[in-house]
Amino acid sequence: MLRYLGKRFLLILPTIFVPLILVFLLLRLSPGDPAGMMLGDQATAEQIAALRNQLGLDQPIWVQFLLWIRGIVTLDLGNSIFFREPVMQIIPRYAGVTILLAVVALALAVLIGVTLGLISAMNRNKPIDRGVVTAAVLGISLPEFWFALLLIFVFAVTLRWFPVAGYNPPTAGLIAFGATIFLPALALGVRQSALMTRMMRSSMLDVLNEPYITTARAQGLPESTVIGRYAMRTAAMPVITVAGLSAGYLLGGAVTIEIIFALPGLGRMLVEAVGRRDYPLVEGGVLTISLVLAVLNLVIDLIYAILDPRIRYQ
Repeated sequence: MLRYLGKRFLLILPTIFVPLILVFLLLRLSPGDPAGMMLGDQATAEQIAALRNQLGLDQPIWVQFLLWIRGIVTLDLGNSIFFREPVMQIIPRYAGVTILLAVVALALAVLIGVTLGLISAMNRNKPIDRGVVTAAVLGISLPEFWFALLLIFVFAVTLRWFPVAGYNPPTAGLIAFGATIFLPALALGVRQSALMTRMMRSSMLDVLNEPYITTARAQGLPESTVIGRYAMRTAAMPVITVAGLSAGYLLGGAVTIEIIFALPGLGRMLVEAVGRRDYPLVEGGVLTISLVLAVLNLVIDLIYAILDPRIRYQ
């Protein structure tokens, strides 16, 4: 197991550093001067040059790159150009919201997708099956921003069950936190839940036709045991794959949802930081997202190895 995890860890290292290098180069090559944007149109050339020197932007790009790598190794990501605070203090304030949003959205997607997929497979070609398949197609087709606005109109404006926008942290209480995170998480996870529904239905239908399922039923085992102990374990493998891929999608798609629901998340912060050419803050945000994705992929690989021991020896 340790050898397997070590190999998987080496394979995910490129998913951390390749995006960071690309973001570093794109930010430096994109038009716009952070020093000029900070000082405004009335600043003189001498003032801009002095600020560029203070921020280290007058160094050659390869020197900036080496200093940036050293900062990552020493966990010193520098100070935000806009906030004038250490990036390591700013990132946690925003990253926690995005991670919680993605985790809740993924949990809702898995719960809805597995449940509806299982119900659909157990009632193949019946009206409930057709209804679930139709709903899954609609869920895949609906744009997230449109579904988010629809949820706001129905549940926040019309029924007044949830607030229109804003965020309450978990420390404010479970009910207050849930009221502000449920609609954004549902809007973010609806497409992934539809994908998991279709995947679970297809996988379960294939598994139910396997000989060992027929043997288990012939032995007189209860249907709940056949489904829960034998069929679900095999049918869940493709769903886990979709869940792992969904993690990256949810973190990336959180930008739109955070803007619509006015959530102080990492995606919204990155959009604003890019507009301000805040290099350290953008690089710190991308590093955080890359690390979260790497950890999630490692967890998915570990779940794979637990469910299918054959994978450990590949």
